[in-house]
Amino acid sequence: MTVRLGRPDLSFRQSAAEPAATQDATAILISRWRQDPGGTYQTWFLWEKRLKNFRSIRRGLAEVVTEIQAGTFGTSYKGSSLETVVGSIAEQRQMFKGADHAWLWKPKLRIPDIYENRENQLAFANFLHACACCDTEPQVLEAIRTLDRHRIKGLGPTAANLLYFLHPTITPPFNTAIVNGYNAFTGARVKLGKWTEYLAMREGILTLNAKHRDLLSNDLGAIAGLLFDIGSKRYEPPPRTDDAEARRSWEADLARVREEAAKSDKSLAAAREGDRTHTEVQGWLRDLGRALGFDVWVASNDIGRPYAGGRLGDGCMSALPAAIDNAPGAEAVRLIDVLWLDRSSGRVAGAFEVEHTTSIYSGIVRLLDLALGSAEEAAQGLFLVAPDSREDDVRAQLARPAFSRVADLRVRFLPYGELERHRDAMARFGQGMRPIEALAKVLS
Repeated sequence: MTVRLGRPDLSFRQSAAEPAATQDATAILISRWRQDPGGTYQTWFLWEKRLKNFRSIRRGLAEVVTEIQAGTFGTSYKGSSLETVVGSIAEQRQMFKGADHAWLWKPKLRIPDIYENRENQLAFANFLHACACCDTEPQVLEAIRTLDRHRIKGLGPTAANLLYFLHPTITPPFNTAIVNGYNAFTGARVKLGKWTEYLAMREGILTLNAKHRDLLSNDLGAIAGLLFDIGSKRYEPPPRTDDAEARRSWEADLARVREEAAKSDKSLAAAREGDRTHTEVQGWLRDLGRALGFDVWVASNDIGRPYAGGRLGDGCMSALPAAIDNAPGAEAVRLIDVLWLDRSSGRVAGAFEVEHTTSIYSGIVRLLDLALGSAEEAAQGLFLVAPDSREDDVRAQLARPAFSRVADLRVRFLPYGELERHRDAMARFGQGMRPIEALAKVLS
């Protein structure tokens, strides 16, 4: 069925007797679309199960990240945790029908190249993890730009459908029909397959949504549904009076997105330096732990990082004791930056999360998974290691209601400066946990 609300519908033509306000073609279109029993607003956006699916999809994405980081994701889409979560998205009625096609492994084209290329796979996991842990628009956009820098073949804006279920007020869904609808609506020339094009379209969608907010929603699924129905030819777009102006507006959005990407690229060197510093601090803790008489575990996804002429995991444990490895939350514990373990009992004496520039929230969660995951694993020493300037950030995160148990666990803050100044002396003259406990600050 095609419901024609664009040309030649005479209701869109302003008459001399009616004020311009009553002739807002877009408002008329949206109002009719909202009442259409077969349109996406009634069939999908108001669908009672739609919001209930958000939680399961988010949990599914967390499982994808965990499996990739642990190296258990595999090399195939079929049967993977990604197939499960994308399948759930594809079941979200007509808006996401066929959403799984872009994720099917096409070996002849080698797309999307996240199944057999480990580096690309980790970049994809880091992208999902960063978006899941952040809660602001700039953080989400930076995660997208970071992923785009990897130029992973076949992994483009289709991933925005995953982000929508993490941040529905920040990232609109993406598919061919939505793009076609946006182009028809605005006169833009969005092309498929490029993140810069998606981000520019997103700017335009936010503008449209703000202009007609009373008829739409903060949830960008609503306006995406409208564009989907226009792109699917269920509705014709309202008439445009100045296509040239619409194109100029689109080009301005695209230029702005590209400029922001260029600025972000300039900060890439600083980000790489931050990564080096993070690895360096892990190396300090590795060497200090061994000097103080402990066995040392380095995060499973960091053991291969270059450090001091070798690898960060050199001389460290290749597996955690069974009591830890089989406890609830073990997947997260394996990703704690550095663990010191008592050589006689195998119990964790110290757990260190290094938060150079990354989310402090996720580090606290991993420490709690260790501390609360097993009755046998008493929380001996939990440390957040960060630049001296991040102490206020650490305190703010520990004050969150979600971390009410932290006060009982005596999580400590270990500033870079103190660790760097005293690590050599502690290694030469210290033993056990006492030196590091004396150096760190109790924050709870």
